[in-house]
Amino acid sequence: MDWEALLLTIKLDLVVCAALLAIGVPIAYWLASSSWRWKFLVEAVVALPLVLPPTVLGFYMLLALGPRSPLGKAYGWVWGHGLPFTFEGLVVASIVYSLPFMVQPVSVAFASVDPKLLAASSVLGVSQLRTFLRVVLPLSVSGLLTGLVLTFAHTLGEFGVVLMVGGNIPGATRTVSISIYDNVQALDYSSAARTSLALLLASFLVLSVVYAINRGSSIIWPRKV
Repeated sequence: MDWEALLLTIKLDLVVCAALLAIGVPIAYWLASSSWRWKFLVEAVVALPLVLPPTVLGFYMLLALGPRSPLGKAYGWVWGHGLPFTFEGLVVASIVYSLPFMVQPVSVAFASVDPKLLAASSVLGVSQLRTFLRVVLPLSVSGLLTGLVLTFAHTLGEFGVVLMVGGNIPGATRTVSISIYDNVQALDYSSAARTSLALLLASFLVLSVVYAINRGSSIIWPRKV
């Protein structure tokens, strides 16, 4: 087991989940509540990573983060180095790659909130922000948890995007999935099997949690009848 790659992957997971919680929730709320006629274009952009091959997305992310791009130039001017082949570059690419896994379940949860509750809150003079915090969020906990769990699982198994943007630098950009690929290339099947089994069990656990949340049969938050 490549513990260095595992710790780096968990660190990447936690950072991406926290970032997408801050970025994805506002996007999801806007998608759920907006009546803009061209909203479907935004929905298509958010869902694009679901259908794009990871290498294609990784290639465009590499261009977007490169030293000739506005973002790459600004980052290099502030920090003195570029984003490609760094942990920070992995974070940015992973946020884009996992965005739909956070936004879509959260948006569905927001859209399922009874409009009568929102109307009653508005009639009582409650601000939109307070209504969101006191009404919408508590009623959308299952969607938020689903988004977080799916984002964590998706980031855990990234390969094409992280390889294109981060390369394979031990201790900096080498994730678990890349470590498995290296083991197979080196014919070290025993190490690849151990790491793959760990990811298989983690993925099964993640999916079990998601289905438990959606069915309302979670042991931690049991549904009361």
